[in-house]
Amino acid sequence: MSDRGNVRLALKVDVDTHDGLARGVPAIAELLARCGVSASFFVACGPDRMGRRIARLLDPRFGAKLLRTRAVAVYGWRTLLSGTLLPSRPVAAAFPDALRRLAAAGHEVAVHGYDHARWQDRLPRLSEAQVRAEVTRAATVLRGILGTDPRGFAAPGWRCTPASLAAVDAAGFAYRSDTRGSYPYLPAAAGQVFRAPEIPTTLPTLDEVYGRAARGSAELADYYVGLLRPDALNVHTIHAELEGGPYVGVLDTLLTARLPICAVHEGRVPGRAMPVALQGEESQARE
Repeated sequence: MSDRGNVRLALKVDVDTHDGLARGVPAIAELLARCGVSASFFVACGPDRMGRRIARLLDPRFGAKLLRTRAVAVYGWRTLLSGTLLPSRPVAAAFPDALRRLAAAGHEVAVHGYDHARWQDRLPRLSEAQVRAEVTRAATVLRGILGTDPRGFAAPGWRCTPASLAAVDAAGFAYRSDTRGSYPYLPAAAGQVFRAPEIPTTLPTLDEVYGRAARGSAELADYYVGLLRPDALNVHTIHAELEGGPYVGVLDTLLTARLPICAVHEGRVPGRAMPVALQGEESQARE
C-alpha cells in the first residue's frame, strides 16, 4: 500500500509464470523496499502452461496486443512455449524461499489460481467440481509453502463464474480480487450473494495502455497519477513479467512521482457556516 498524501494506492502484483517469479518478483521487491511500499503478490500455484494460450494469436486483438507490448521480449520464448513445445514448469512450488522472503518483508502472498492458462481460457466450461479442485489445490500449495492459510484470492485474467465465486467462499478466503470495478463490494451472481468481499482492480494495466494512452516511463506515470481518485481506494494491478522486466522503470517512476503543487485558499462549501481551506489551481512546478 502506498499512501500519497490523501490518495490510497494498493499495489496488486500478479505472478503468472515461472520466469515472472524467478526474475520479475525480485526486481519488484527490491524497488518496493527502496520506496518503503508493501504490496499483495498473487501467485499462480500450479504449472506454467502459458504456451497453451498461443492459440489466441488467431484473435487479431490479442496479436496486436503482443506486438504493442513486445511480448517476446517480455516473456521470452521459454514461457511462450511452456506447456506446448516445451514442458511446463511449476510457479509457486519452484521458489518457496522467495515467497517466504516476501512474507517476511511484510508483503502479502496470496493465491492467483492454480493453472492460470486453464482458468483464463476454459473457466466457463469447467464443472463445479473442476473449479473447486483448482481453488483447493492452489490454496493447499501456498499453505504448504507459507505454513498459514492464504487470505486473498485473485482470479486469473479477471474471470469468474458463479461456480468460482462459490468455490472461493467455500475455501475460506477472507477476500477476493476477481473483477474490474470502482470500489469494494459483495459479488452477486445467479441469484446468490457471496460471502467474501470483492476488492476490484480500479486502474487499467500497463499492457492495456502502453502505446495507446502513453509511452515512456514518465509519461505513463503521469497518466496513472492523473487517474488516481483521492476519495477512493485505488487498486493497481501490475504483472511480474512486465513491471518486473522491461517496464520496471514505469513502476519506479510511478512510485516516486511527485504530487502536483496546488494553491490553498479559503472558501465556502455548501452546508458549512465557516469558511474552509480549499484546493486551488495547480502550478506547473512540482515539489
